[in-house]
Amino acid sequence: MTSGDDDDQNAFRDALKAAGVRRLSVNRAAVGKPRRNDINADIRREAAEQAPPVVQSQLSDGGVEAVTPHQRLEFAIPDLPPRTFAKLKRGHIAWEGGLDLHGHTLDEARLELESFIDDAIANRVRCVLVVHGKARGYRGSGADYPVIKSHVNAWLKNWSRVIAFCSASEIDGGTGALYVLLRTRADSSR
Repeated sequence: MTSGDDDDQNAFRDALKAAGVRRLSVNRAAVGKPRRNDINADIRREAAEQAPPVVQSQLSDGGVEAVTPHQRLEFAIPDLPPRTFAKLKRGHIAWEGGLDLHGHTLDEARLELESFIDDAIANRVRCVLVVHGKARGYRGSGADYPVIKSHVNAWLKNWSRVIAFCSASEIDGGTGALYVLLRTRADSSR
């Protein structure tokens, strides 16, 4: 690893810290660590699947297009000025809050994203950073594509208050993160 890589990683960590993103205290991935053999796990899993959802999401999972880990994502509503979208893609619109979805299940990621976007809009935040990662699948999914990244791409396109998003610059996470431009109350007449 070169000194430039260290500088980039430190800058990225500093930016996440400044945005209020905090490091997980537990590494849930625990690669190589044997899982405990819990005989009640199947019973608990079945009970959880039978239980009604506590919070119902407004975002759908239908028709999600699989994207590749290094694919750049972008979307803009038709009437967004091209100059504004170009500024977003260059990272020239400062993001005011960040959300890291690493380690979340698909349902957790959807609920976290909805809550985060709702809070940002309520606080008149114009641009946020969403770190979705690039990992393929998740335990038990059998998917060979970045599930969270693919779903975030679909969810944000269907959110009426999202007017644009694009993959972040390398300093902010590259193709593992998105700049998301939100419609604030002031410009909701569009």
